[in-house]
Amino acid sequence: MKELESILGSENVKYNEPMSKHTTFKVGGIADIFITVDSKEKLLKTLEMLKNEKITIVGNGSNLLVTDKGIRGIVLKYTANTCEINDTIVKVDSGMTNARLANTLLNKKLTGYEFAAGIPGTIGGAIVMNAGAYGREMKDVVLETEFLDFETNEIKVFKNEESNFEYRKSIFENKKGIILSATFKFEHGNKNEIDEKMKEYAQKRKDSQPLDMPSAGSTFKRGNGFITAKLIDEAGLKGYSIGGAEVSTKHAGFIVNKGNATEKDIIDLIKYVQKEIYQKFGERIEPEIKIIGE
Repeated sequence: MKELESILGSENVKYNEPMSKHTTFKVGGIADIFITVDSKEKLLKTLEMLKNEKITIVGNGSNLLVTDKGIRGIVLKYTANTCEINDTIVKVDSGMTNARLANTLLNKKLTGYEFAAGIPGTIGGAIVMNAGAYGREMKDVVLETEFLDFETNEIKVFKNEESNFEYRKSIFENKKGIILSATFKFEHGNKNEIDEKMKEYAQKRKDSQPLDMPSAGSTFKRGNGFITAKLIDEAGLKGYSIGGAEVSTKHAGFIVNKGNATEKDIIDLIKYVQKEIYQKFGERIEPEIKIIGE
């Protein structure tokens, strides 16, 4: 992998890297090779070199649960984060974090992304899962997405209506490739009002979510006609734990790592909660988090 190190720098190629360092859950086994790529040019060179290798793409690891067995092959984190603003049209590299984009837009007096300021991931990851909060989702602001298809080696542009955005889903979820950038449409706004809305949302998160403990955000998807966290609470599962994994005492929709959880603890707890909710209420609940690894 010396050639790879010459492209990316040796500091950006790590061997036998614990994935617990790269997920907000702070769990997960070893990645054979973990690489960080900070530009489109380097990415294309890297992918050409690794075209016969197994590659797993990750963002900030904020909606991710990596198995205790780890990930074979190469894990690639794309961190390019340039931003081009033309009036209300904004093109952003997929490696930029939602928080950074929200603050950039604040300074440019552009409104429409306040809902995503507290979503702890990258633009690419947010688009893949059509992330949302406070009644808004990525589909409401994305115009088009630039995607590199690993199967055809082509860069394709998907318009909003071609992206099949649904609740926590998109066309990119099951495609082999990587989102390179996204183009958004926002509106001119008042800087003080934008700032106040971001602060309001941040306070709501702080008040209602266990931000002081490792987690992958909301563990379960919203129910069809019911509030999942409410059912978990009514089932008396707040504070229930298996090993180091616990149903948050602050928000029943979150499973948190008390400090020594394993992936198995978290999976076992997810399955237990699903079973209890079905037995008590006849409702099936689905995980929102993505599980990857051997």
